Amino acid sequence: MSSVVLITGAATGIGNLTARALAAAGHTVYASMRDVEGRNAERAAELLDLARRAEQDLRVVELDVQSDASAEAAVATVLDERGRLDTVVHNAGHLYVGYVEAFTPEDIQRLLDINTLGIQRVNRAALPHMRSRRSGTLLYVGSTTSVVAPPFLGPYVASKFAADALAQVTAYEVGQFGIETTIVMPGPFTQGTEHFANADRAGDAERTRAYAALDAMVARNEEATEGLFPPDVDAHPRAVADEIARVMALPAGTRPFRTVVDFSQAGVEQINEVLRRAQEEFVTRLGFGELLHVAGAGS
Repeated sequence: MSSVVLITGAATGIGNLTARALAAAGHTVYASMRDVEGRNAERAAELLDLARRAEQDLRVVELDVQSDASAEAAVATVLDERGRLDTVVHNAGHLYVGYVEAFTPEDIQRLLDINTLGIQRVNRAALPHMRSRRSGTLLYVGSTTSVVAPPFLGPYVASKFAADALAQVTAYEVGQFGIETTIVMPGPFTQGTEHFANADRAGDAERTRAYAALDAMVARNEEATEGLFPPDVDAHPRAVADEIARVMALPAGTRPFRTVVDFSQAGVEQINEVLRRAQEEFVTRLGFGELLHVAGAGS
């Protein structure tokens, strides 16, 4: 069954690839991005041209996840045009690279605002509609860094940890209104995204210089990451888009809570399973076992 899908951060990378994959699968896709009329005008035009050529229902909508009003307006556009919103794909994010001490509190506050609070803004815009229909899917593009924390990405890792926690606890609550949650956890990629190319650096140059002895490690971070990939494997983020399309094609009530797309072989799946068992036992002992199941799933 086709869904009406809103994707955040769809100008480039995983979000853009996911918009294309879901539109090709027959879904109505709203690819959202900032500054549709300005710096992302060319990217928006590319998606709209693809939609015309391939006769797909792929649309573009303005959405800045740092703005409550923008999130509300984007969801309102979807509802005005299509009458429903079935799935939100939380993908928007940004990367900071550097030494934790050298990031100012303002640096970290900005990244949390994009990567974590942005999710909350969009959920607050979309969930009233989903709750009223007692159906829907929240699909988060998380990260394996929320399990295996790499060096030199401290604020990014913190934002992903926080976003993952928010998604988990939100899932308990919205599940009682028939809303499913899936957290897709990509591993690292060194091609196919603009993550590293567009990454910001720590704002305190003096503190950064104090860590100069580690600069060589930072410089070879991407090379070291590529060394984790098995030989002859195309570690490309289109695999994440394909996994999202696979999850979306599953019947309601059968979608996994977590799924991992990781070419670095970090063992995240095994850790997830241990955490799942511990979490389920803990919540059940609290007497809230019903929160572990989506109300009406599969019915």
